[in-house]
Amino acid sequence: MTVPTQTVPTQTVSPEPQGSKLPEDRRHMIGRRWLTAITIVLLVGIPAGYLAISAGQSRDSGRDKERESSATGLRENWPSQMKRRVFEVPIPPGSSSVAYYETSNWRTSRLYVQFTTSAGRLDAFLNEVGSSRSQLLPGEVTVSGRDADIVGWHFPSGHDWSGTSISRDKPRPSQDITVDLSDPAAPQVYVVSTATP
Repeated sequence: MTVPTQTVPTQTVSPEPQGSKLPEDRRHMIGRRWLTAITIVLLVGIPAGYLAISAGQSRDSGRDKERESSATGLRENWPSQMKRRVFEVPIPPGSSSVAYYETSNWRTSRLYVQFTTSAGRLDAFLNEVGSSRSQLLPGEVTVSGRDADIVGWHFPSGHDWSGTSISRDKPRPSQDITVDLSDPAAPQVYVVSTATP
């Protein structure tokens, strides 16, 4: 009698499933971790740096504005173009001895400006604000004593003063303009522009 032989299936070693990785060596692992760390630092650090710089600039800007608004008396400088536009004070190019001061409260904002210009530029300035030399009243100082005291202007007798006032509908500013024509070639102009919202 013969004994039947059983065949036992042989087990073959299955190949590595696709997508499985070989164990990572130490050098590759350290490089990958460094790359991950640098990526995280850049993703967090760049926006954080931007915010810090922006906050510093904003704080500096606020300090500059605070310093400017707390200054008393005229500042020997040109007002910003925005202020000149808002208060409608088009200082002629080439003017000298330019100085300004701004006050502001919840009801009224005022821009005080003084400058020296030429006769032709005075005419251009008056035309641009909606007036003319013929509307300057001889002997008139249209800047009020209160406004003159705020910035330290004095309008003594013995000068050839002329002045005019320009009223406009709100919110456009009204203006009191006084001109010293003692030197007709170099008139000195004093303007108080008042804006009420």
